[in-house]
Amino acid sequence: MSFLYNISTTVANFGLKCVAPFNKKIELGVKGRARTFDILKSKLSENDKTLWFHCASLGEYEQGLPVFQELKKLYENHKIILSFFSPSGYEVKKDNSIADVVIYMPLDTKTNASNFVNITKPNLTVFVKYEIWPNYLSYLRQGEFKTILISALFRKNQAFFKPYGGKLKRALFTFDHIFTQDQQSRDLLKGIGLNKVTVSGDTRFDRVLNQLEQNNTLPFIETFKQDRLCFVAGSIWPEDEDILIEYINSQSSNNLKYVLVPHDIKTPHIEKLQQKIKLSSVLYSQSENTNLSDFQVYIIDTIGYLSKIYKYADIAYIGGGMGTKGLHNSLEAAVFGIPIIIGKNYSRHPEAKNMIDIGGMFSISSLQEFKKIMKLLIQDHTKRLKIGQQNINFIKNNRGAVIQIIEFSRKLI
Repeated sequence: MSFLYNISTTVANFGLKCVAPFNKKIELGVKGRARTFDILKSKLSENDKTLWFHCASLGEYEQGLPVFQELKKLYENHKIILSFFSPSGYEVKKDNSIADVVIYMPLDTKTNASNFVNITKPNLTVFVKYEIWPNYLSYLRQGEFKTILISALFRKNQAFFKPYGGKLKRALFTFDHIFTQDQQSRDLLKGIGLNKVTVSGDTRFDRVLNQLEQNNTLPFIETFKQDRLCFVAGSIWPEDEDILIEYINSQSSNNLKYVLVPHDIKTPHIEKLQQKIKLSSVLYSQSENTNLSDFQVYIIDTIGYLSKIYKYADIAYIGGGMGTKGLHNSLEAAVFGIPIIIGKNYSRHPEAKNMIDIGGMFSISSLQEFKKIMKLLIQDHTKRLKIGQQNINFIKNNRGAVIQIIEFSRKLI
């Protein structure tokens, strides 16, 4: 298995370079990884103490951020190295993060792993959620550098728990500790003899609660909403949009305002989206010097506002669940105490399952189901508030993961 893993990683590296000229996202990653070691050598000196945080993408960064922030406060004299594998994380946070050095993580070859660890010598490495890199973990262990995995989720169909997953399984045992989101993940690890595990919960609960302490005011949304009910659809994909647009176009007589925040904000997609909507609509990019209160649909064709926009929602829809892209972060909306609707595909998201169980979230698979739930939430003010309260209570009841992780980390550094 070890030989096959290393061969496959080498082949993957070659394949990405071949595909890069034809795919902008892959090209960014390939070129970025080619610069990683030069960046590290220019930013770090031999005597620097370092902490290394690794996230696959932006979602994992947001998940790990409350832990990263606390560690940065505690160890002010350490330089923070932040690595991403995906351009969707690196390109957003390369100039706007808590780190001293932001890089693309080179592929998991033995040479890359050895060079990386020898340059960085991290006093503590924090990997988030699914990030298991056997060669990096092996060299960190050889150098007696401490490592933890946080907000981890495991499923029984993963290679770690299969006869062919030897190298990946062994990689799990190199962590000094693993903090899982749920008991099921801990039980799976225990089943393979791994006991250095704590069920700490999801760090995103702490992250979104911090949002309430910030200034979430957005004057342009206030102007748009006025005193009307507001429906916010966040991080929506075409599969979500199909149902939402059909509903919006059939509801011209209601008193609802709609804020749509598409995942894809490229101009061609936004133009097609707006053309399909029959009600009066306006784009964020074209709304300057516009009387926003005159419009019924507001399309946010920029990034960075969604977590604050949820403050103004009376009902929220979270995208990704109608297709196969994966459900986006529903906790960002839940923390504002509002009812949430999602698509049918949410099995890999325990927080969604839990909110459905307590009655704060609804899953739909058709336009008819969506209409039924919307009618209930629009017409029954008391029930709408009660459903939303279930969600904020759920958030508050599940906070505390960060404290557990930090207390353990302090023993390692």
